[in-house]
Amino acid sequence: MSQDHSSRPAVREAAQSAASAGECGCEQQMMQDIAAIMRAAQPHGMLGWQRRFVSDASHELCTPIAGLRARLEEARLHPGETDLETLLVGALGDVYRLQAIVADLLVLARPEAHAAGRWEPTDLAELVQDVLSRRVDRREVILRLDSGVIVNVARCDISRLFGNLLDNAQRHAVDTVHVEVRRSGDTAELVVADDGAGIAGTDREQIFEVFTRLDASRCRRYGGPGLGLAIARGLAWAHHGTLRVEDSLLGACFVLRLPLANLGSSLRFGPPEPEPQ
Repeated sequence: MSQDHSSRPAVREAAQSAASAGECGCEQQMMQDIAAIMRAAQPHGMLGWQRRFVSDASHELCTPIAGLRARLEEARLHPGETDLETLLVGALGDVYRLQAIVADLLVLARPEAHAAGRWEPTDLAELVQDVLSRRVDRREVILRLDSGVIVNVARCDISRLFGNLLDNAQRHAVDTVHVEVRRSGDTAELVVADDGAGIAGTDREQIFEVFTRLDASRCRRYGGPGLGLAIARGLAWAHHGTLRVEDSLLGACFVLRLPLANLGSSLRFGPPEPEPQ
């Protein structure tokens, strides 16, 4: 069923309100605001989408909340048998997971706001190496990087985008992950591919939807709330780029395309000016 794009501002406003409430620690208010997404979407033929969004968001938020409550109630009932260090480590783990989910919801609500920071000419190969230097991954990462591929971006956001693609590839790879930076005409391309099972053609757009897991049983074998790829695409769009799954001889192959920076021009480095109405 086609979706009426005129509904997006209302849905986005509700999602932003939900994320902001969660960031302040107001879980009850956050759930009420997430429900507003349902009301905003309903008149525009998005009932199925918003029901799934509310259900999945509630599930992801309630899991760490339930864990945190159980730990605290157990400590209250049996204070003499509670090890403080164990309690704090477990409680902080639940809080960190809540914080990560809320932060992701906030990015999803307004990806263009996160790309409105300091834009600068960035060597894409150097950015890839910088992100990899701060990670410890289980699967081998094979690099093929062309130097001098310069893009004009908010560096922290493209680092996050690349990190999300790496996380996804590491979860699904059998042995190796391949990362390539190359130039194609006036476009920079960042490729992240794995040697896993791949993604069926019919699922290549669905995986970019929020809270998507291709396993209908919501198996948590690979973990994660299913927000990383949605965030990655949102950040790509905010940089006037694209992110797609493309054909590969092995597993899944994600290709990010961004406009090359025009270093010879006198244009100010920063986000593109909005087009006139």
